[in-house]
This record gives sequence, structure tokens and C-alpha cells, in this order.
Amino acid sequence: MPHKILIVDDEPNIVISLEFLMQQSGYEVETARDGEEALQKIVSFQPDLVLLDIMLPQLNGFEVCQRIRENSQWNRIKVIMLSAKGREIEISKGIALGADAYVTKPFSTKDLIVQVQRLLAGE
Repeated sequence: MPHKILIVDDEPNIVISLEFLMQQSGYEVETARDGEEALQKIVSFQPDLVLLDIMLPQLNGFEVCQRIRENSQWNRIKVIMLSAKGREIEISKGIALGADAYVTKPFSTKDLIVQVQRLLAGE
């Protein structure tokens, strides 16, 4: 059974490219366009990994990450934060809130796939 990935981003071009990239890599994919929808999809889709943008409508990525980590039923979910905000303070905040990795946009798709594979392999 393929791993499930939830892509959370409000930028349609990024969603389309990430969705294609993850499906080509053999993952089952769902998408959400804001923080509230992301939390609903986590309940219904039960992803193994969330690719999470920070700048989102409703709840931002930091808030979504924090809620994921506060729910003990979601402990196994890996979170990769994706953001154009690459300052040390944002990266530190993302990691402090429980993100497993932080990737700055623009990013290498090859590097992102390696990160996803590494996290899903439990490294």
C-alpha cells in the first residue's frame, strides 16, 4: 500500500506540481488549500506525511503543525514545512513546533523527494 501524502498550499501552481511529483514517485496524494481544510483532511485521509506551506488562509502552517503535534493520534505523521520564508527564526520556529524538516522555496524537486523518502523510511 503506498504512503499517503497531504499537500497543503494555497498556491495552485505549487499544488499541481507537487501533486504530480508525489504521484510520479508512487504516493497517494490529497490536497488542501488552507489550514482548516488541512486539519479536516488529516482526519479523513490519514496521511503519513504532510507537505505544509506556512503562509495559508484560516490557520497558518505553524498553527497546523502545532495542532498535529498536540494530537497524540497523529504522532506518526511526518511534517515537512515548505516556505519562501527562509530566515533562521522561521526555520527554528517550524522545527520547535515539531516539523520533521523545513524546505525553503524555491526548492529542488529531487532534494524534496529524497527528504520525503528519508522521513517515510523512518530515518
